[in-house]
Amino acid sequence: MKKALLFITSAVFILAGCQDEQTPSANETQQAAAVASAVEVGSNDGHSANTALDWNGTYIGTLPCADCQGIETKITLNHDGSYSIQQAYLGKENGTFESQGQLSWNDQGNTITLENESGANHYFVGENILFMLDMNGERIQGDLAQHYQLRKQ
Repeated sequence: MKKALLFITSAVFILAGCQDEQTPSANETQQAAAVASAVEVGSNDGHSANTALDWNGTYIGTLPCADCQGIETKITLNHDGSYSIQQAYLGKENGTFESQGQLSWNDQGNTITLENESGANHYFVGENILFMLDMNGERIQGDLAQHYQLRKQ
């Protein structure tokens, strides 16, 4: 009797551990890898996105817009600390803007600030990706978080 009870209890624990897990999509896996890479780069071993990543280049994406169809955004980051940004507000007449200036890095070397821009002008730098940050410099969370990313071309 004790052996049967022990066997049943063991079987229940084994079966409980065999739950189906959902396989993440390729996009979710890529995003997780980019975030993990960016987190690893920001470790305390002296490496940062600024020093360890090939961050210079052109990043493109369409950011959400409250009163238009989206904001096509192109940011070019240069090794000399300069940047240029081009934004087109989709569905808006005269909705194209261009500017340039200098960028600065935070103390951890993982976030840039576009100095001449107003509004949300902070970006977390990952491997081949920029994550637009909110007005408080925090990563955007929730269902729309994936829409606040610019991919390196």
